[in-house]
Amino acid sequence: MQRPAATRKADASPFAEVFLGTSENALVLHRQVEAGSLRRIAKGLYTTNLTEAIEAVVARNLWRIVDLLVPGAVVAYRTAFEMRPAGGRVYLVGHGRNEIELPGLEIRVSKGPGPLPGDAPYLSNLHLASRARALLECLKPTRARGGVARGFDRVTIEEYLDRELRISGEARLNLLRDEARALAPKLDAASEFETLDAMIGALLGTRKTELSSPVAAARAAGEPYDPQRLDLFQTLHAALVQWPIRPRPDVLPTDREFANVAFFDAYFSNFIEGTRFKIDEAREIVFEGKIPAARPRDAHDVLGTYHLVGNRAAMSRGVRDIGEVEEFFDRLTAAHAEILGARPDNRPGRFKEDANQAGQTTFVSPELVRGTLRHGITMARSLEAPFARAAMMMFVLSEVHPFDDGNGRIARAFMNAELISGGQRRILIPISFRGEYLTGLRTLSRQGHSDVYLKVLDHAQEYTWRIDFSDYERALATLTETEAFEEAEGASTLATPDTDARPEPKLRLPAARS
Repeated sequence: MQRPAATRKADASPFAEVFLGTSENALVLHRQVEAGSLRRIAKGLYTTNLTEAIEAVVARNLWRIVDLLVPGAVVAYRTAFEMRPAGGRVYLVGHGRNEIELPGLEIRVSKGPGPLPGDAPYLSNLHLASRARALLECLKPTRARGGVARGFDRVTIEEYLDRELRISGEARLNLLRDEARALAPKLDAASEFETLDAMIGALLGTRKTELSSPVAAARAAGEPYDPQRLDLFQTLHAALVQWPIRPRPDVLPTDREFANVAFFDAYFSNFIEGTRFKIDEAREIVFEGKIPAARPRDAHDVLGTYHLVGNRAAMSRGVRDIGEVEEFFDRLTAAHAEILGARPDNRPGRFKEDANQAGQTTFVSPELVRGTLRHGITMARSLEAPFARAAMMMFVLSEVHPFDDGNGRIARAFMNAELISGGQRRILIPISFRGEYLTGLRTLSRQGHSDVYLKVLDHAQEYTWRIDFSDYERALATLTETEAFEEAEGASTLATPDTDARPEPKLRLPAARS
């Protein structure tokens, strides 16, 4: 093992699990190793840990070891981004080329300049390369010597730049470019800077450059999207292809039945969002046009939702019945304007201009709404079963949250449009089932698990399918008997109605994971 000749600060900690010996104490340390009170990791490097595997000791003390063995080096290349070994290797720049082999770790040092402007001191003896320096270094060509390369491919670098742009804006990329321009002569990286400059220009729309990453190419084309949400959509799509879908036909309900189920749909959908009326008050609003003087906007929310979900012609057109995606956007914004027409402050019919969030979830950034929706809509179209398309559409719209307000109501309405256009019974989310419904969405959104979400929708559709909506009072009685209007604490169950027409056993959905 070789160590570069560089000044090293003293290894002063008496509690260090790993430490470096000196020529003065070499004999003492050698005797301690023979006596079993120390273990030797490599030449000059020791540990006080006498029981654990050496590989585990090295992994836990990674940066202390690098700090001791390669004083004066700069943590560089891909390691400056990842700050962990890649394929068992860490990459540095130092005074000379060096390779240090340790149990479970290989330290590779390339010859290059020491700390440059922007590099940050790290531990006692190291520096951490600035992002601009590391980008230029990662773009340098390397000979294939086996194992993981020290740099990144173009796709990875383009995705990093796109992510920086999404999170920090144009100013961040302009600053990276300015810093890289100043560093390029010191790193002999004129060609690498030209490549980086072209990538950034393409992402900012100031240059025409072919990009390799799909997410970066979409941004350069003027319709960027959220790649993390796309991953979630693909997870759900894959699950829906395999999901055992049970048909629940509702081919030609009478006008009265359609109106009744649409009323409860609008009522429950608004209640979930906090617009709460007694059921008799809501009935007067929808069917008698009686608008409470004290709450006109809330009343128009319920009425506007009913005008949408109770419009048979509109609800009979699914995503496969619409031509271009732009036509879908027009339909989506028109539906939003119908629901929130009484709330001009919420910009009805217009996509959001400011980021929005709910609890710990931050939704898709405004500039990524159209591109992310386009991918989600395309995936929904590819699914055969109406239930699958409905589940996909509801999650896409809920996850993107394209509007300032009203996103949940829009998502549920477009979910049901897929079912109705496919001749299937729509889904109601009763008040007592709100907790399970939201848990299903959160579990998919935050953890990438789709099973709870799909079980919730499947159970809710089964519940809705069992109810006879041809008579309002009879439907209301069934909903009441099954505790649909109860506000449950935490996880809930929803008893499936027993009917002579559809004599299936009662279903109980297990409590969902949080």
